[in-house]
Amino acid sequence: MPGLNRAQLSRMFCEWAEWRKPDGGLKDMSCRVALLRLYRAGVIPLPAPRKRRVVSKRIQHTLTGEPQSPIEIGPGRISLSIEPVDRRSSPLWNELIDRYHYLGYARMGGAQMRFMVWAGQHLVALLGFSAAAWRVAPRDEFIGWSDDQRIENLHRVIDNSRFLILPWVKSFNLASQILARTARLLPDRWEERYHYRPSLTETFVEKRRFTGASYKAANWVCVGQTQGRGKWDRKKACDKPVKTIWLYPLERRFRKVLCR
Repeated sequence: MPGLNRAQLSRMFCEWAEWRKPDGGLKDMSCRVALLRLYRAGVIPLPAPRKRRVVSKRIQHTLTGEPQSPIEIGPGRISLSIEPVDRRSSPLWNELIDRYHYLGYARMGGAQMRFMVWAGQHLVALLGFSAAAWRVAPRDEFIGWSDDQRIENLHRVIDNSRFLILPWVKSFNLASQILARTARLLPDRWEERYHYRPSLTETFVEKRRFTGASYKAANWVCVGQTQGRGKWDRKKACDKPVKTIWLYPLERRFRKVLCR
């Protein structure tokens, strides 16, 4: 409709489509991200932004994020504390991911949770979970859902979009222990924040860089690999790195929940 700005269009679409969060609120931010991506891909037109805000994408690097002295944790059961990121710890999480994760920092879309992992007084790892990929053939075949079921229940699949063991930390089996313990606490934490329980988590491991051994050791299942296409590759360019696809059920009856 003429005269509406992007935010108004987003809210109007959510109202029209009944696109709401489990708590009843409009999924306005998810809609804005989707509309912007469709616009950039040339699928839809959008009105020009009414106000241009200059937002720095650069993550500030501080002394706290500088490389630390080597930390070596011996074999055996490790005492870990996995804590959700809050406003105070968010800048450090962003900085460390930007500095030391090979993908760097990128704002995660949709519902999301970030965690810091501590071994005693030492920060040893960071994790991030966000909205799942829209369509992934091996994942969808593993679940066995229809397109309608996927559209209805995709929010119950969450993506482990970032996982980083800090480079100065050395410990045998630390990564798999963190993944296993996070999977046990994640459904409750997610439900507390978003008022529904996730049923499955996914991740994508770049094949030329990593074997996925830590995910395998934590009982994740490799169901195939990507074709090297990005989320918005409409021309089938296949110019992205090939990644293996790993899944971990967060409840035994995940297929029944996702296919209803």
